[in-house]
Amino acid sequence: MKNGNRLGVGFVGSGFNARFHLQAFRAVRDADVLGVWSPSKKHAEETATLARRLDVGQAKAYRSIADLVADPAIDALWLCGPNFARIENVEEIADTVAGGKGELKGVACEKPLARNVAEAKRVTELVKKAGIATGYLENQLFAPAVIQGRAIIWARGAALTGRPYLARAAEEHSGPHMPWFWQGRLQGGGVLNDMMCHSSLVVRHLLTKPDAPLSSVRPVRVTGHIASLKWSQPTYANRLRRTMGKDVDYAKQPAEDFASVMIEFEADGGAIVLGEATTSWSFVGAGLRLSAELLGPEYSMSWNSLDSGLKLFFSREVKGKAGEDLVEKQNAEIGLMPVIAGEAAAYGYEAEDRHFVRVFLGRDAPQLTFDDGLEVVRLLMTAYMSAEQGKTLGFPPRGLDAFVPAVARGTWKP
Repeated sequence: MKNGNRLGVGFVGSGFNARFHLQAFRAVRDADVLGVWSPSKKHAEETATLARRLDVGQAKAYRSIADLVADPAIDALWLCGPNFARIENVEEIADTVAGGKGELKGVACEKPLARNVAEAKRVTELVKKAGIATGYLENQLFAPAVIQGRAIIWARGAALTGRPYLARAAEEHSGPHMPWFWQGRLQGGGVLNDMMCHSSLVVRHLLTKPDAPLSSVRPVRVTGHIASLKWSQPTYANRLRRTMGKDVDYAKQPAEDFASVMIEFEADGGAIVLGEATTSWSFVGAGLRLSAELLGPEYSMSWNSLDSGLKLFFSREVKGKAGEDLVEKQNAEIGLMPVIAGEAAAYGYEAEDRHFVRVFLGRDAPQLTFDDGLEVVRLLMTAYMSAEQGKTLGFPPRGLDAFVPAVARGTWKP
């Protein structure tokens, strides 16, 4: 270990999400990104080059996760790899630490923690046994609009007229970047597993009083619904197969592209409050849309990430190539378009990374750990179970630890 005032960070994974974190680390003062491992050496080297170009650290590519952990310059890891590799990656980390070949101040893991409850429990047990501190990376809880809106609502509205009783959250876009996200057996499901991890935790967070633990708002009943609205239609299934490869065949093995969940919570004091969350891969707008609402007796808040202060207009004569320079998951390049200035900040990555760097330096208590990530997976699996059975379920339902969704088994039919 080196300078105790700075954190040496290594990345496991080199994809889209890892690049978002690298952008965010430009706003983190007391950390250096020093290493990247990826199954693809080329991708690891490209991501390390990006880190150096962004001036967030003198990053280099590593041959293995074990080498990354064994380097005394690396104090903490950010796990940004695919869901299907999570256990394998964490086992290598835990084995290296347990074998005395390296030490870490912490491991932060991207959402979801794992593909199902059994895998999430395994991941959590591995790091606890190795004695490694953890952080669960849920960026939307750190979005400035969510932080500020929640704080003011509770300080003004709730303090004078009573606690909020309904929260809503949604994440919607037109589909993921990489083929494995679309494959239920690799990803663990469809859009519910991919994005409801965000929205289900956002509603619980909004309904929880600041400085109170999430456990003060306990889920008691869950109603889930899933559907394939767009991508199993023949035209779009064919398009998906052409763009993502023959292994993504929604005519034969679809995953859900829409999901909703209603969560009934019991708050301390016995109050019943509701969280309503929606996620979609079938939303076609300007690009990614994040939204949230919080409602109480005499107040409300609302947030829509596409309500941007900056908008651009391009006529039909502006025929540029397709890109994502205006907004994540961008769907158009002409007309009136919103621009999300500083997406890494707007979506919460900057504040999230600052927080967990401080946690692993011993300066702050963690807002979210792997235990919270495990609880999120329990809610997601309950929502799948509810959708398959077509009824509301008490939480946690019987058989949850061994449950694997039909979407993940490749047997689900819309």
